[in-house]
Amino acid sequence: MYSTPTLASRFARNTRVMRGDQPLSEDQMRAAAPSIFAEGKHASRSERYTYIPTIDVLRGLRKEGFEPFMVAQGQSRVEGKAEFTKHMIRMRHAGQVQTWTEANEIILINSHDGASSYQMLAGMFRFVCCNGLVVGEVVEDIRIPHKGNIQGEVIEGAFRVLDEFEAVGEHTEAMKALQLEPPEEIAFATAALALRFGERTVEEGGGHAPAPVTAEQLIEARRPEDIGHSLWTTFQRVQENVIRGGQPGRSAQGRRLQTRPVGSIDRGVSLNRALWMLAEEMRKLKG
Repeated sequence: MYSTPTLASRFARNTRVMRGDQPLSEDQMRAAAPSIFAEGKHASRSERYTYIPTIDVLRGLRKEGFEPFMVAQGQSRVEGKAEFTKHMIRMRHAGQVQTWTEANEIILINSHDGASSYQMLAGMFRFVCCNGLVVGEVVEDIRIPHKGNIQGEVIEGAFRVLDEFEAVGEHTEAMKALQLEPPEEIAFATAALALRFGERTVEEGGGHAPAPVTAEQLIEARRPEDIGHSLWTTFQRVQENVIRGGQPGRSAQGRRLQTRPVGSIDRGVSLNRALWMLAEEMRKLKG
């Protein structure tokens, strides 16, 4: 049964995103990420910049069995630049065997204003929370500059990422099998707090204030399926609370607040990846 794709006009403060249970049509993608369909490169690009619309690359990928299930686009305050800004597409391949809990996804990032080459990453989608993960260093990033046979290289790169998902599955199963003690869960969440919030300076008196939320809050489960003490469930709870925000806390000046969702494509990818690598380090320590 087909479910209507969801469109958040403000995924956070500066990103539009759409995800569907079925592959997205071009009309649906255009509503959330019009820069995928940009008809030319930004005026700041030189003659050496090879312009190929992302949609042309995506059409080539679709012929090879890759389908888009999520698109996102960053916004721009620079007049006339919005239609060229960075965008992200999360795809699945028809030949991939998915479990009922997760789906492997290939993440394609690009822009037409010089902010990004074609970049491909390995990802995973959890159905229970509709949350997209970014795999750490298990799969090597693929970056393709805007020159030469871009479409052919992107398609080749997508299959290279696809070939590495067996290793991703092995790492995932190892995390699911590994149980953490409560102090280890707190240690994981404490490290995640530092990744998300860093050190906050107290303006009035100098020095550093604690993060707006606690490590104990980051390991709170939002649904019964995430209750448990495995490294995987701990990682999932922390990841969702960090990325999606919405938890009550206090500012550096002591004011009540709710934590915000992570706002940009770059920050979301880098933080997601850092959390995966943190989980991998915990797995190695416990192993």
